[in-house]
Amino acid sequence: MAWPKSVDIREEGPREGFQFEKGHIPTVAKVALIDALSETGLRHIQAVSFVNPKRVPGWADAEAVVAAMRRKEGVHYTGLWLNLRGFQRALATGRLDLEGSLGLTASEAFAARNIQRTRAEDIAEQRALMQAYAAAGVPVTRVSVMAAFGCNYMGEVPAAEVMECVRILLDMAAEAGAARPLISLADTMAWANPADIKRLVGAVQDAWPENPIALHLHDTRGLAIADALAGLEMGVRVFDSAVAGLGGCPFAKHAGAAGNICTEDLVFLCHELGIETGVDLERLGEVGRLAEEVVGHKLPGKLKDAGGLAAMRRQAAAA
Repeated sequence: MAWPKSVDIREEGPREGFQFEKGHIPTVAKVALIDALSETGLRHIQAVSFVNPKRVPGWADAEAVVAAMRRKEGVHYTGLWLNLRGFQRALATGRLDLEGSLGLTASEAFAARNIQRTRAEDIAEQRALMQAYAAAGVPVTRVSVMAAFGCNYMGEVPAAEVMECVRILLDMAAEAGAARPLISLADTMAWANPADIKRLVGAVQDAWPENPIALHLHDTRGLAIADALAGLEMGVRVFDSAVAGLGGCPFAKHAGAAGNICTEDLVFLCHELGIETGVDLERLGEVGRLAEEVVGHKLPGKLKDAGGLAAMRRQAAAA
């Protein structure tokens, strides 16, 4: 099997986790987790979310977190926004690595609940973002399709609907001068299985062979690591993930909705396959345990508890 030689793992645990946790988490604790992640070898950390604090109170302190976090050279610190107002807030911090992203939701039923926009309204919002990016000198580097594999409200999402969203977004990105932006396919509500991953990734690769693909996988039904393996088999090199399996989507119509694929579990898989990540797995496991302390309850990641195999191999070799 010709795995990729290396992968780019983009940590979203802080943003994903603190939008989902029900209890109050102090700003200082959020900053401590971000700073600890900065010391693991991860090169991309989506630290905060600039969303409506009335709908997502866990990120009412986004600006305060950005102001307090300790930036480490070589690490990109990004934020999430879903509209022009959110981008303006991120821009005003002056401390984030701004990456222009355009996004649509393949399920209009989910979009109505998650972002409260129709498809037409969402396209208009993305165009407003394009203009704001251009004015701020922020290049468009990524296009994203949420609910690309299925929806708790709509059910099965046809691949043709996803492909149409990608086409619209790439046409817009081309207008903004982006030649080959990253295409991100998000399994927002954890409907995908490995066969689904291969079918949709393959279709996108066939249609747009020069564009790299990213996978954003949620683990509600326990298939995220299998889906990641399927993505690796298709040559996918970019994955979003969340330390210790933090987070979930608060608008996914599922009380047990889980966060992104666990970062340390994904790193372990890659290392076992001989794929470079640049991440210190033992240190990342420590951060996974810190994440549990911050949120005050058990998190689903496995490696933070079981550990990797490097130490056991060393012990066996020395015996």
